[in-house]
Order: sequence, then C-alpha cells, then structure tokens
Amino acid sequence: MGGQREEPENESGLTVLLAFLANLGIAIAKIVAALVTGSASMAAEAAHSIADTFNEILLMVGLRRSGRPADRRHPFGYGKERYIWTLLVAVAIFGMGALFSYYQGFQTLFGSRSGAETDPLIGYIVLAVAFVLEGTSWQQALRQTRAAAREESLPFLAYIRRTDEPTAISVLLEDSAALVGLLLAFGGLGLHQATGSPVWDGIGSVLIGVLLTVVAVILGRINLNLLIGNQADPRIVDDVRARLYAAPEVEWVVDIITMTVGADRVLVCARLDFRDALTSGDVERACVRMARELRDAHEEIDEVFLEPVPRDDPELRKRVIARYGRTLRPENRGG
Repeated sequence: MGGQREEPENESGLTVLLAFLANLGIAIAKIVAALVTGSASMAAEAAHSIADTFNEILLMVGLRRSGRPADRRHPFGYGKERYIWTLLVAVAIFGMGALFSYYQGFQTLFGSRSGAETDPLIGYIVLAVAFVLEGTSWQQALRQTRAAAREESLPFLAYIRRTDEPTAISVLLEDSAALVGLLLAFGGLGLHQATGSPVWDGIGSVLIGVLLTVVAVILGRINLNLLIGNQADPRIVDDVRARLYAAPEVEWVVDIITMTVGADRVLVCARLDFRDALTSGDVERACVRMARELRDAHEEIDEVFLEPVPRDDPELRKRVIARYGRTLRPENRGG
C-alpha cells in the first residue's frame, strides 16, 4: 500500500518542480519588462509570478513534511500538514499577488502613474515567452489532475471538489490564473499603446488582482475543509457500511465516522451492535477480520476502529441523529 502512494507523490513533486522552474524564469523576465515598459499590468504580472515562485517552494516543503511516517506524537501521521502549507499558498497568492495588483492598478487609475509606455515591445516578447512556459507547466498539472480523476472514476470538476490531494490542484489553478493574467496584461499593454491612455493598463492590473483573489478564495476553501476534517469519499463510506452490514456477526451499524487525515489516508470509526449470542472472543476476532477486510478493499483506509455498542442506547441515538438527521439504515434491511 505504501508503494502505491509513492507514485502520485512523485508525480506531484514533478508537477511542482516544473512549475517552480517556469515561474522563476518568468518572474525575472517580467521584473525586467516592468521596469523597462513602466506598465502597471506588467508590474502586476511580475508580482503574480513572484508569488507563484514562492508558492511552489511552500508546496515542495508541504510535500516533503507531510510524507513523514506516523510516530508517537503524531499517531495518524503528518498528512494534514500538506494542507497547512497549501493554505499558506492561498494566503500568499492574495497577499503578494492580488494586493500588489490592486495597488498598481488603482495607482494608475487615479493618476499617480501617467505617461506613455517606453519600448512596449519587450513587454510583448516577455508575455509571449511566459505564455509558452506557463502553458507547459499547466499541461503537466492538467494531465496529472485528469489522470487522478480517471483513477477515481470521477468527473473532472467533481474530483476537484472532493480531492484530498490539493497540490496538483494548486498548481493547476495557479497556472490557469497565470495564463488568463498574461492575456489581461497583454490587453492592458496593447490598449495603453493604442490609445495612449494608462487607464487600460490600470484596468488590466485590477482585473489581475480580481483573478488572483478568486483563485486564493477557492484554494483557501478547499484546504480549510480538509484541515477541519472532511468525510471520506461517499462511495467509500457507502461501501464500508455495506461491508459491515454483510458481516454475519453484526446485527446493526449504529454509527460510522470517517475523516480524511492526509492525501489518500482515511480514518474509519464505526459503532456496531453485535449479535447477542457471540462471545467476547468472537467479537474480538470479528473486529480484527473486518478491519483487515476494509483496508484490503480500500487502500485509502489507513486506520479502522470498531466499537461494540447497543443500538438502543438513547445518547448514541441522539448523537447519530444530530450528525446525520436520522439513524443509519442499511439499503437492504428494514427498520
């Protein structure tokens, strides 16, 4: 099971490394172009690429630190640390990219920056080269995300909403925003040159800020949910419930709680009402067998905790109804 997890980890590392190299070169070129042209849109794009370069470093740190094995202090491993670093990426996109873009744009719109651009040709060249490099990184991120969606048998957008591996999604969103931002910068630069009015340049910069804000909010929301503790894929939950009900020793599944504790790592806790005729030894052996069967059926399941309980306990019933709005009922049983 560990070996199966290494392949997506390596793929994510390649995606992040490619994005880092592309963004580093693009950031340097954009800084030079912004200084030469005096364009607010180009300056906003330079800030955007600097933020993206910094973000790839955060993602690489997150990949490395979250892969550490479980220990005494962290018995469920360090998988959730990846979400912390990816959340910092969202903050950096907004703080380093969007806010600077707003500043440059409003400064231009309200007259603090004026005058014609100098030598906009270099700006066009840098934007064209940047588009090619960003496109290469974007294709790698898109390929990895599509492959992961196919592996999970999910539509592309559904996978993005459900995934517990935000690294490739982060790079994909960053690069998508970068490609749109390049088009906005090109428009601002071109309209400034055509009309002689810096207003278009300022509008382009503000739109880049809006774009980065949207990406930051989406990334932040994805990682916030993962940090709080998302339920496992509903298909896994349904299959776990069906398998527990299929066990001959189980009379009723009283409660099931699942939580994502890292990329491709799921914790399963279930409260079961066992048949009264069973001995304590029978229950113990049944718990060990069912836990093993669940882990064999789903490689994502990392830990399984099964607790014997009576199904008519009023406090448990109240807790289950508070969580799900009803008691759990199997599809193939009445009651």
